[in-house]
Amino acid sequence: MLEKQPFRIYGKPELLSSSLVVGWSEDAGKLGPKVIGYLREKLGGKGFGEIEPPDFFPLGGVSVEEDVVQFPESKFYCCEGENLVLFLSNSPRSEWYRFLNSVLDVAEHYCQAKEVYTVGSIVSLSAHTVPRRLLGIASSLEMKKVLRQYDMAVDMDYETPPGQRPTLGSFLLWLANMRNIAAASIWVPVPFYLVSTDDPWAWRKVVEFLDNRLSLGIDFTDLDEKVARQDEKMAEVRNRFPELNEYIRRLEKNLGLTMEESEKLTRKIEELLKKRD
Repeated sequence: MLEKQPFRIYGKPELLSSSLVVGWSEDAGKLGPKVIGYLREKLGGKGFGEIEPPDFFPLGGVSVEEDVVQFPESKFYCCEGENLVLFLSNSPRSEWYRFLNSVLDVAEHYCQAKEVYTVGSIVSLSAHTVPRRLLGIASSLEMKKVLRQYDMAVDMDYETPPGQRPTLGSFLLWLANMRNIAAASIWVPVPFYLVSTDDPWAWRKVVEFLDNRLSLGIDFTDLDEKVARQDEKMAEVRNRFPELNEYIRRLEKNLGLTMEESEKLTRKIEELLKKRD
């Protein structure tokens, strides 16, 4: 008897040699959801499938955010005009190998995907005034050459610490390489005190790369307005609160903060930005 597939397809995307972009809901600063959500809205992405949760998520307990139950979701969207597939998911709690292979099964067999990109962020100790930069990890030397064309740092050395699991992105790159699908993980450092709020500079950086690489033809006017509003908010915070301004000024000079100062800066920035919104 054939094993039941853990995914459900309810659409027929007309795609050929498409690109898949993957984001994880638990990403620091919500960069993955922001990028996927922006592309979906901007390009008119339509849902066509999902990975069903019972095999990969503990449904005995779900999280609640702002009085709303958060059920795990793993959904595919297609933007046919741009030959693009988007996948946004909670991070699976078990059976990573089967889950990620299911993602690639959908991408390869239903969308004829030729390349895969995962997007995410890492927490940075830099100030928000430091220009965001892209960090790239490629699945092959050929893909590494591609990433070099886009002003991206691709010469990082990293090894998973003993006893720890690799990241989902790294695991997905390995599986994609086994299938001869080009793949890369794209990361942007996000200032630690913006992780719990928003960093439009970071997701603009990722969207700009994808727009250039995949010829999406995106009009950045709305995203530039979000960036400008964030810059305005942060400038106002610095003008009104000298202590916070001093913390940020020290970060700009690569001077460290104490744990207490870092926590205070993070707490106050979150409070002030949400109040301003």
